[in-house]
Amino acid sequence: MLIKLGKLKTGTWLAIVSVIAILERVLLYIFYRPVSLHDTGSYRRLAEAILNGWKSYDGTRTPGYPIFLALFGSNEHVYAAQLAFGFFTTLLFFYVGQRATGKGWGGALAAMLYSLNIQQVFFEANLVTESITTFFIALTLVGLAWLLFSGGKPPIVQNLLVALGIGLATGVAALTRPLFIFLPFLVGFFLLVFWHVRPVVRWRTALTAGLSALLMIAVWVNFIHKRFDRWDLTTMTGYQLIQHTGVFFEYVPNEYAAIRDTFIKYRDAKIAATGSPADAIWNAIPELSKVSGLGFYSLSDLLGKISIQLILNHPFLYMRGVAQSWLWFWKAPIYLAPQQITNLVLQHIGRSLIFAERGGMLACNLIFLAGSIALLWKRVRQILKVGLFFNISISTIWLTSFFQAFIDHSDNPRLLVPLQTLVVLVVIWWGIQLLNQSLNSKEIATKKNGETALNRGVLS
Repeated sequence: MLIKLGKLKTGTWLAIVSVIAILERVLLYIFYRPVSLHDTGSYRRLAEAILNGWKSYDGTRTPGYPIFLALFGSNEHVYAAQLAFGFFTTLLFFYVGQRATGKGWGGALAAMLYSLNIQQVFFEANLVTESITTFFIALTLVGLAWLLFSGGKPPIVQNLLVALGIGLATGVAALTRPLFIFLPFLVGFFLLVFWHVRPVVRWRTALTAGLSALLMIAVWVNFIHKRFDRWDLTTMTGYQLIQHTGVFFEYVPNEYAAIRDTFIKYRDAKIAATGSPADAIWNAIPELSKVSGLGFYSLSDLLGKISIQLILNHPFLYMRGVAQSWLWFWKAPIYLAPQQITNLVLQHIGRSLIFAERGGMLACNLIFLAGSIALLWKRVRQILKVGLFFNISISTIWLTSFFQAFIDHSDNPRLLVPLQTLVVLVVIWWGIQLLNQSLNSKEIATKKNGETALNRGVLS
């Protein structure tokens, strides 16, 4: 049976994957309603500002997802659009898998790692950035797969066009989810330093990818600077930093006693209600503005100044929070709201699948961490055959885990969602290489045994 499946043509595999991906999203749209999370409202507000000519755009978010909401309108239309983008993401992973393995079944496997992942598919119903970010990261992977698995042989013009596409995809990913601001530069660095092709191809491709993304980001940063007089991606840096420093806000000097005591009141109330101080700042902002006499932007600047001073004065407390954030990043949550499923039987099935799949994803995350560390040994690298494409993928995941830990201390597990399929894909790739190694070893052993038996027969 497995041999017959292995002989299926790439087009057949693509058709099978497409039918499954479409069917599950049609069922999802029928039986599961779109979900608004706590930050959906802010994206909606900014979408309205865009539709009104950007005049009231307050800079609290980067423009990627608000533009998406403005384009598609109502929640139902956005939901349908995200499901469509999810289907295209499936096809993108199919291409990546097919190029990496050279087999149609490899493409189908990569595609199904996304489309059969409950975490990923149900997130397409959530009215937040993750699914669209995943699409642009997958688009980046497609560009890299095209470049790296073709060995730089296509005409330079084609390489540059693909590099431009990579730059635009990474730029949009960064302007949708600022956490990925490093991605264009990471990709450009790897192409420039580690891609073994003609220097002219390497330089032009790397610079095209990096500079095209840099230009997009620079245009946005300039918009923030002209509108709000600061060089930043958003106007909320101070509010984000306090997610870390709020845990030890008691150490704020008496010079800012009113701000300190007000925030601690809201932080402690949040802990009493939820067990965590995360996101207490959003409830505290109105009263903090009142006691400080500062507006929204000035308050953010002051909280940023206070937070940086706290980090400098208490680096060990800050690093303890960073370590916690890094560990939370790997918790592999599934953001499924069973009450949104209109069918009671499917509700029960959904709860059961969550338990099973989360266990699988946690296992993959642990294997990824252990395997990544094992790559420090040359022999392991030779066996697992990671290559430049997977080195970029692994580096992206690791750098994301560290970067998010330093800048955020709240909903950290959610930040892995756009990369969770990539984590599983890397682990599956390693598994395939280990299986091949085992089969090759058995084949060599069989040949040796046969030669030994033959030699014994000749000698006798």
